[in-house]
Amino acid sequence: MDGPVGREGTVTVATIEGVGAHAGEQVEIRGWLYNKRSSGSIHFLLIRDGTGVIQGVMVKKEVTPELFALADDLTQESSIVVRGTVRADARAPGGYELGITDLRVVQRAAPYPITPKEHGIEFLLDHRHLWLRSRRQHAIMRVRSEVIRAMCDLLDGRGFLRVDAPMLTPSACEGTTTLFKTPYFETTAYLTQSGQLYNEAAAMAFGKVYCFGPTFRAEKSKTRRHLTEFWMLEPEAAYFALDDVVALAEDLVAYVVERVLERRKEELKTLERDVTRLEAVQKPFPRITYDEAVARVRAAGAQMPWGDDFGGDEETVLSKQFDRPVAVTHYPTAVKAFYMQPDPQRPEVVLNCDLLAPEGYGEIVGGGERIHDLALLEQRIAEHSLPREAYEWYLDLRRYGSVPHSGFGIGIERTVTWICGLEHVRETIPFPRLINRLYP
Repeated sequence: MDGPVGREGTVTVATIEGVGAHAGEQVEIRGWLYNKRSSGSIHFLLIRDGTGVIQGVMVKKEVTPELFALADDLTQESSIVVRGTVRADARAPGGYELGITDLRVVQRAAPYPITPKEHGIEFLLDHRHLWLRSRRQHAIMRVRSEVIRAMCDLLDGRGFLRVDAPMLTPSACEGTTTLFKTPYFETTAYLTQSGQLYNEAAAMAFGKVYCFGPTFRAEKSKTRRHLTEFWMLEPEAAYFALDDVVALAEDLVAYVVERVLERRKEELKTLERDVTRLEAVQKPFPRITYDEAVARVRAAGAQMPWGDDFGGDEETVLSKQFDRPVAVTHYPTAVKAFYMQPDPQRPEVVLNCDLLAPEGYGEIVGGGERIHDLALLEQRIAEHSLPREAYEWYLDLRRYGSVPHSGFGIGIERTVTWICGLEHVRETIPFPRLINRLYP
């Protein structure tokens, strides 16, 4: 939030992000000590409040000896309330510093475990609850927030209604081998793999909808792209065909990148992201078929038989060949979910699309047309050995006013990983859940 959040006496209570509106004025900042250095007669206190970091300058001859000694005794991450005058300074972070005239210690922190030295990733993940306070993690989380807000803004502006799906489900969406089971009174429930099936019901009620929330996959994978709990935004629309859903995914991703470049420049600078790579993300995106993609992978030296799904290595090879996301369509029916609509002209492939982020980041979007014919869907459920009774409600959607419809899911963490230029998806969510990590 920009600007003041209140007043106490004659002093404005301000955020660091909004101090620029108070140059030359006295303000109060409520936050934590990020770092400190002293030169004998001056204390330089880096103060953070969640909206930013500002340097506070305390001059010994301008405050009481007791106040100067109190500042000298501060430890990293002590919670403090400071008052002082806002001064413009082009050399300072954010362009302003604070001439401190008063200081109150809310709590003097114990010795802080995360010091300026290098720490291993496991140590940092063990202390994730504290690691979130660092500048790098602040930048990533702010980009994440912007990505989510931009996605919702675009869909809201196009008449999509948010209708969130349940977290506990009676059946699988993406296959039974990656389900987390949980007792549910006298029966068994599963943590959702996707909100898609419920989205389809909502689309038959409201036309254009989307859901947003956590999804869960019990995949025993240790790659840099996988989490066991991740967040997806999933639009679904009645009467949408494959071309419609590819165009929507293209619009959504292009808009998200544009918004981050516009509103999160400082965060990208903190992350040392090469923004020229993001500036190249302009429509139209290239579109290729699975057949063409396999040929490209083979031409790059990889051995890939037709009919296999792309793994991380193949996606990396493909996505490095483009300077913007590439849409890959018409995958083999055998490697896609039971609900995917086969191509009427070529039933061995489906009318689907995966969107691969450039620079080797791989899949961020997966979707396509859904089967809308009751008999074919019944056949697919039987072929996949799925318990029909758990899908009777889903079959009802084909009994009562079925129409062609399409949608997709976009993974928030993978999208943020790409936009921020990170090595691993684990930094893109506040508390990552991995195959070997449930703490903190």
